[in-house]
Amino acid sequence: MTGSPQISGVYTLWGLPHSYYTGKIRSYMIKKGVAFRELHPPHPHFQTRVAPAVGLFVVPILETPDGQVIQDTSDMIDHFEARLPKPLMIPETPVQRAVAWLLGAYGSEALLPPGMHYRWSYRAQQENFLRAEFGRAAHTGPDRQARLAAGERLMDYFNGFLPVLGVTPETIPTVEAAYLELLDALDIHFQHHPYLLGGRPSIADFGFMAPLFAHLARDPVPATLMKNVAPNVYRWTERMNAASIADGEFPDCPESYPAGDDIPPTLEPVLKLMFQDWGAQLLADAAFYNAWVEENPGLPAGHLVSASGERQVHATLGFLDYQWRGCTVHRASAPHGLWHFDRAAASGRALGGEARARFTALVQRTGGDKVMAIRLARPLKREKYVLVLG
Repeated sequence: MTGSPQISGVYTLWGLPHSYYTGKIRSYMIKKGVAFRELHPPHPHFQTRVAPAVGLFVVPILETPDGQVIQDTSDMIDHFEARLPKPLMIPETPVQRAVAWLLGAYGSEALLPPGMHYRWSYRAQQENFLRAEFGRAAHTGPDRQARLAAGERLMDYFNGFLPVLGVTPETIPTVEAAYLELLDALDIHFQHHPYLLGGRPSIADFGFMAPLFAHLARDPVPATLMKNVAPNVYRWTERMNAASIADGEFPDCPESYPAGDDIPPTLEPVLKLMFQDWGAQLLADAAFYNAWVEENPGLPAGHLVSASGERQVHATLGFLDYQWRGCTVHRASAPHGLWHFDRAAASGRALGGEARARFTALVQRTGGDKVMAIRLARPLKREKYVLVLG
């Protein structure tokens, strides 16, 4: 990969092939043309320098050529966009930019349940693959059996996360039905366009790469499902990991976003599903968070947003219940998802004039009025790698 004149030196991406968020930032760096190497957590430098700097054992982590450590993928993208505005990955026109931010947040946060469900609910059918993948996170070297054993131990830890995400025997049929509906909408869209917003990738695509690559396009059970029911989506995951933006399947498609700040009509069904499915969670999370803020009026700025008081990448304020597609979801609240949504929604709220009118009409057509009306009682921000009150 070729570096940019605005960025000197090679970055280190500490990640893993099967990691949800590594798939997001790896794809971004490939498309952005950033020179990087990817290393795994068993490396001694990660153990002695990188993980202690963050204070959390997590991937991905980005290490800059001058030794700066960045943990969250949103912060990583902000880092690069500030230094390397071209090639364009954030639309310059107002409605496209707002839609891209929203879709990117949706992909990053709302699709965790199907991603984790298809990995862990079908563990028995893909056990050896997962043991090998998780073994890379815990063991280095040529001893195959030692790596598989290390992977199995790590899997036993992650296997218990499904109830936290609201994935239970009662909700699994709905999780699968909603995912298949999304795959169908995306498959139709990718028959018409190489990327979500037309002829070039955007932050919307990178958000979707988080779940749709490492979990759902690589793990054997969901990968087979995707290939069979949504081959255009599978092809998109391959396209997203290729440095060239052009694709032979779309020889006449300009490498640009649609003219006139237009949104592709085939994207509107995806937006409807975003507002319907992520919206149910966001409305419940916002009500839960706002109630927590009202119950704790004296908390200072910088206070950790966590029920346990522990520093966590995805902390929670407790469990909540809400209705979704005819079933009751019982899951941990997700303030990190609220942070993502609020950050993305700000670009839509800031619109004025004709752009605001077009965006409002799009939101109304796709059923997003209630979701876009969400307001947080206090702002959320990331500080020292964790979520805190603003």
